[in-house]
Amino acid sequence: MGKEIFLKWLRQMYLIRHFEETVERLFEENHIWGTTHLYIGQEAIAVGVCEALKQGDLITSTHRGHGHAIAKGVSSKALLAELMGRETGCCRGRGGTQHLADFKIGFLGTNGITGGGIPIATGAALGLKLQRKENVVVCFFGDGAVNQGVFHESLNMAGLWKLPVVYVCENNFYAMSLPIKKAIPVSDIYLRAKSYGIEGIKIDGNNILEVFYNTKKAVERARAGGGATLIEAITYRWRGHSRSDQRVYRTSAEEKNWEARCPIFMFTRYLYQNKLITPEEEKKIKESVEKEIIEAIDFSLSSPFPSVDTLKEGLFS
Repeated sequence: MGKEIFLKWLRQMYLIRHFEETVERLFEENHIWGTTHLYIGQEAIAVGVCEALKQGDLITSTHRGHGHAIAKGVSSKALLAELMGRETGCCRGRGGTQHLADFKIGFLGTNGITGGGIPIATGAALGLKLQRKENVVVCFFGDGAVNQGVFHESLNMAGLWKLPVVYVCENNFYAMSLPIKKAIPVSDIYLRAKSYGIEGIKIDGNNILEVFYNTKKAVERARAGGGATLIEAITYRWRGHSRSDQRVYRTSAEEKNWEARCPIFMFTRYLYQNKLITPEEEKKIKESVEKEIIEAIDFSLSSPFPSVDTLKEGLFS
């Protein structure tokens, strides 16, 4: 891995962080309606995982999916326009935050149902295997999804049929306000993989290098016919579950402790320690990200809303 790749990763994490902070502000200014679930604090997982994929590989996402979309290649302009309900959005303003998708780049979509992407990813992996394609599917979900029936059913089928799928559980310790220790009787989620005859591993989700290299191994195993893997990536969401969450169920000390383990800060420190970045290069990255976000805002605000006459277009039923 060379310096150029590492700087790309850093920019991707900065882009996701700045994008989400912008979405938060635009909500307050009433440019975006409904709800949203911000990905701030978990950037290393989306970037590290998606950087381990090849063209033609697929991913499914969650309700907290903006970071996944950007890391997979959805443009910030198309993404922000979609959140604003504009015709130029990646789903023509019809999907919003809970139903983002871009099939052209293998982004099968966000999902408002807890664990809803798990059976979709499993089915997509079965389709790839039946078509004898060498591509794989990555399925993102949170710790709150691992007690859903579709989690167990899907992983059981993936183990039975050796499907080319990597399940990535972003364990941020809370399903809405429910702490994981009150929902799961085992100490580690990844241990459940043994029940389905698949590989299981626990990693530091805030360490992009650890995320990338472990995902790469799992993806290569799946691509070679070795079957599925369950990755438990430990991380923390800095904001509330959604816009209205006041976070009364956790302490400020806990939040500050995790903010000190910021994935962007940790990776930047690594780059400086290994002389892989200069202050001028970091400044240039930040400026390019700010410029991209400003352009995305201008593009979205100037884009039209969908015409009422076209609202039935693209419906499946």
